[in-house]
Amino acid sequence: MKLELDTFLSHGNTILPECIPIFGLLTIFSIDLVSDGKNTNILYLTSITSSLLSLTISIFQWKIEPILSFSGSFQTDSFTRMFQIFIVSSSLTCIPMALEYIKCTGMAIPEFLIFVLAATTGGTFLCGANDLITIFVSLECLSLCSYLLCGYTKKDIRSNEAAMKYLLIGGSSSSILAYGFSWLYGLSGGETNIQKIVNGISNTQMSDSTGMFIALLCVTIGLAFKLSLVPFHQWTPDIYEGSPTPVVAFLSTTSKIAAIALITRIFNVIFVFSPNEWKIILEILAISSMILGNLVAITQTNMKRMLAYSSISQIGYIIIGLITNNLNGYSSMIIYTFFYIFMNLGTFACVILFSLRTGTDNIRDYEGLYMKDPLLSISLTLCLLSLGGIPPLTGFFGKLYLFWSGWQAGLYFLVTIGLITSIISIYYYLKIIKLMIYSRNRRLNPYLQTYVVSPSSFMKKNSIEFTILLCTIGAISLGFYINPFFYLIQDNLKLSIFIN
Repeated sequence: MKLELDTFLSHGNTILPECIPIFGLLTIFSIDLVSDGKNTNILYLTSITSSLLSLTISIFQWKIEPILSFSGSFQTDSFTRMFQIFIVSSSLTCIPMALEYIKCTGMAIPEFLIFVLAATTGGTFLCGANDLITIFVSLECLSLCSYLLCGYTKKDIRSNEAAMKYLLIGGSSSSILAYGFSWLYGLSGGETNIQKIVNGISNTQMSDSTGMFIALLCVTIGLAFKLSLVPFHQWTPDIYEGSPTPVVAFLSTTSKIAAIALITRIFNVIFVFSPNEWKIILEILAISSMILGNLVAITQTNMKRMLAYSSISQIGYIIIGLITNNLNGYSSMIIYTFFYIFMNLGTFACVILFSLRTGTDNIRDYEGLYMKDPLLSISLTLCLLSLGGIPPLTGFFGKLYLFWSGWQAGLYFLVTIGLITSIISIYYYLKIIKLMIYSRNRRLNPYLQTYVVSPSSFMKKNSIEFTILLCTIGAISLGFYINPFFYLIQDNLKLSIFIN
């Protein structure tokens, strides 16, 4: 296909937010090549500036009429921009969070920032991908960078093991997804554009065929791996435990947000012929994720593994909004995804800070933390309670709207399971909180005895503590503005092509 320069330039504005991180990573690569990685402050400033520019442009282009560009392979609309804002916001939050961690562990800085920006680019392109080829290339860009980030601490055997597991399982899931895409390509008469696939399947009258059901299963399985939905979640706890914690924080939000945007677009466009089938499949996966994720989280002794199972259950809640298949459900799903960024990244920031000061991720070693560091204990408590949905914190309002939209859509059993499992989740969150505040021995464990708190001066706080402060404020206060958010998102979703 001939690519004309004037056509490319005419569509350049539609992908400007996605291209800015590319320019950022190329700049970092050039600076590193010239200075041999010595100007670390310039590297961080470049990555943060590129992310801020991308975020700012995406916000200004939020309310935009749907635009199909590059021969229909990329779609820009309000839905795309909202998820791109979430992905860039996650990256922008994770980069300062990793600053102190990289300094303490002696990791290579330029490569880390390049991989993060490349993964961000893949995620943002995935949100607007409107063609099977574009979807697969964007997904692999995000996935390959994720594999490299997991194995970033090359001398750590757990990090190497996590990277290998992630690579093998991720490759398998991508193969299954590609097989599902091949069925769609064949059934539509050789189309790759998702709108043309729908028209092709309608013309060939293959919408009720066995091949269409196979395509639905393969695509669902491939995306369920990316979302860590049960029973395709096996990789998640091991990857969370073995990978560097800032990498886990980045992947726990960015990859999930991109996969949610993709699965919403595919199911509402390509599988519009069989909505009841994919709703039933997703309902089973959501129920399994909420039940198993919360029950297994209770038994965990490692903080990162506990958060892995917690994230599995959280995705189960988010999928409720997708299953409703209406405007209220999509709006509540988007709002909870936005809230989840603050709650989850705030929790991970607390875990990173504690790990750097103690060298441990075991839950039992948090015992008596309040006596040593009250501010960190309070921040972690608020973020955990918000994840559990305790009123009046942000997570409570997010779950309230999710469950309300599910109940309005007639998903009574699914919402009931969500309510019960939310109560179960409060138990293991409170168990950690109790451990931090109340020490049975009235004596600090060996890890806390050598615990050093940062100076109380505001100017001497490190970047992780600033991230904790930002995310904690979000986990506390954003829920009070949920009504304006809800109606604003609804108004903008009406501009999207595939949202009814």
